[in-house]
Amino acid sequence: MSADYQGVSCDKVQGMLIRCSNSEVTVNATRSRVCKDAFNVIKRRDMIGLLFGVSSAVTGAFEAEGAGLPPEEKPRLCDNSCEKELENVPMVTTESGLQYKDIKVGQGPSPPVGFQVAANYVAMVPSGQIFDSSLEKGQVYIFRVGSGQVIKGLDEGILSMKVGGKRRLYIPGSLAFPKGLNSAPGRPRVAPSSPVVFDVSLEYVPGLDIEEE
Repeated sequence: MSADYQGVSCDKVQGMLIRCSNSEVTVNATRSRVCKDAFNVIKRRDMIGLLFGVSSAVTGAFEAEGAGLPPEEKPRLCDNSCEKELENVPMVTTESGLQYKDIKVGQGPSPPVGFQVAANYVAMVPSGQIFDSSLEKGQVYIFRVGSGQVIKGLDEGILSMKVGGKRRLYIPGSLAFPKGLNSAPGRPRVAPSSPVVFDVSLEYVPGLDIEEE
């Protein structure tokens, strides 16, 4: 279906604004047109290139909605059923202001200060948006606990865990990121000294043998 605008033949195309020579057609997301023949200057191959160029610019905005797809689901350590169970788990508050809830209490040993630990984590802003995750990277995070290699709240929270345990840490700004973290595609910004939430599982402590029967 076509129409003429100021002598230029145009076809309907969803959600675009195209300038053709001396003619400009502006339409909304339900009624859009692309110039097909502006005074015989734009050839078919040029129009195809133009069409693809515009499509790539609007793909991000319409792709998920147009395909009827849900927002991207990121892997988590605590799913929906876990979230409901956490509502009934008592909150523990330490002297530093760190708060936590145990999703699962481990059966192994607690890591001594200075030992390496292997942990999985999902780091979130209070709204629940993920800004970092070992699950997405596909490998456990290994660091020396209690030595300042991670933020203070994570250090403290893991030291009192046991191997095999899983915990949600509510880390106040004073124990989080003093300088904050910049935003990235698909990642929220973390403001300086703002509270964050970490779900963490203590997988194992390299070099620490379990001798207890």
